[in-house]
Amino acid sequence: MTIQAIKTRFRAYQLGSAGSSFSYCSGDKFVLIEGRYCEGNEASIEQELRICGLEQINTLHITSWDQDHCSPAQLERILEKLKPVKVEYPGYVPHTDCGKDSLAIIKAYKVKKATPTVISVTPEYIDSLDSVSSYGYRNIIYWPKTIDSENANNNSTVKQFRSGCFNVLSLGDVESTQISSYLRRIQTINSEVDVMIMAHHGADNGFITSTFLKTVSPTLAIATSNYGNQFNHPKPEIRSLLHKRNVRLFTTKTGDVIVSSIGNHAGQFEVINLKAGSTEVSSRYVGCARKNLYLRNNEDTLRDRRTRHNRWPTH
Repeated sequence: MTIQAIKTRFRAYQLGSAGSSFSYCSGDKFVLIEGRYCEGNEASIEQELRICGLEQINTLHITSWDQDHCSPAQLERILEKLKPVKVEYPGYVPHTDCGKDSLAIIKAYKVKKATPTVISVTPEYIDSLDSVSSYGYRNIIYWPKTIDSENANNNSTVKQFRSGCFNVLSLGDVESTQISSYLRRIQTINSEVDVMIMAHHGADNGFITSTFLKTVSPTLAIATSNYGNQFNHPKPEIRSLLHKRNVRLFTTKTGDVIVSSIGNHAGQFEVINLKAGSTEVSSRYVGCARKNLYLRNNEDTLRDRRTRHNRWPTH
């Protein structure tokens, strides 16, 4: 596998209310992460599509049935206006009216449209996928490998978006220390994460630990919070851990966070934190994609690294 030049953009959207919304575009493939589409992010999502030269999203990826991740009314508007070709939704049974309504909307969309691929991300679905055999540009779904009947947060979808110049790890709302331990042992996570969307918005629930950050070593962490930040995300304890491990923190409290490939789009990226409602930049950082370090190695070196780790489902 050789290094590829792929124009890539990631954006964390400020919603003006509690919740999460992101997008990841690599080449001509645009993924909207979470079913949120409101006054706070609608214009920005449309702006991202224009920048990427696209008119609709390719995939809607929903990590959780909770309303801060998927609002039924906003989900309907996404499906109607942005017309995703693929919908990936949580594979656990929703226990709230919000989740039940959202699931019904997705099923109706599948019936109404002849072309969309609608996927329930269950443990069985993950087991059916091919295994990772090399470093490269294939997206990977890691979780749920099992369903937690006691805590729906631990059934969130965990996926790493690797199809572009840099990688983004989406953690949903997982909070189990066992899941944390499981994920940090996976080769493609502990070697390749550039952008980490913080689990449960950066809550101090036991998932993010000093050991997890030391092993995974993301370049930057993204936490979503509204301007008022009534939930104080990320928690002070998590901020301290990030600081100690030299992980740069960006939040949507004051505005959108945009990560975009630069130069020849083969490894370097720029991060900017916008000020709310404007194009003015409040902070900026330039980094280099971690997987490039491995893709520059010869095949013998890569093979040696792979034999020391298990392989995991890819998508």
